[in-house]
Amino acid sequence: MTTAVNNTTATSATSSTTKTASQQASEASDRFLKLLVTQMQNQDPLNPMDNAQVTSQMAQINTVTGIDKLNTTMGAMNAGMAQMQMLQGASLVGHQVLLDGNQLAIDSTGKVATGAYSLEGAASSVRIDIVNAAGVTIDSVNQTGVPSGQQGFQWTPPAGTSTSGLTFKVTATSGNKAINASPLMTDTVDAINTSSGTLTLELRNSGSTAYSKVKAVA
Repeated sequence: MTTAVNNTTATSATSSTTKTASQQASEASDRFLKLLVTQMQNQDPLNPMDNAQVTSQMAQINTVTGIDKLNTTMGAMNAGMAQMQMLQGASLVGHQVLLDGNQLAIDSTGKVATGAYSLEGAASSVRIDIVNAAGVTIDSVNQTGVPSGQQGFQWTPPAGTSTSGLTFKVTATSGNKAINASPLMTDTVDAINTSSGTLTLELRNSGSTAYSKVKAVA
């Protein structure tokens, strides 16, 4: 797959935004100065504005102008970040990623299923129940002496077993104490996009998924 990035469009949009923001800041400053001069020309000679009032108003317009310039700079940075995300995301196409979920990944031969999970603490015993599309447990994988953190497992479907819609459930214990276990699944990146400035992965089984949800890349 080829991912194209239109630099000309992004640059033009940024330039247009910068010009508009600069004009707005300049017009705001001009309006303020005109109002300030008019105010000083028509002030009461017996009760003129003091220096503190003038200084305060000047500080206010400087703050507004500074915010406009900051917004312009941030807009340019966001455009650059979007392009960088697109280029980085393109390198993920065709790779497998690990994310929250309990779907089993079946290899191209249909003979090996894989999954993963994360343990909050070390477990003396872990049972992974394999569940079919009807919600019935059809088999189990048992592991012992499993450390905390991310772990993986494999399961070989018995001959004649339908591999469509298979999921799994993890139960972990340490002695009589239950250990929290979060199921993780693998999926393949087929495409990417940066809709709304956020890098989104188009996964083969899970559909559109935010890149922030990815736990690891294989």
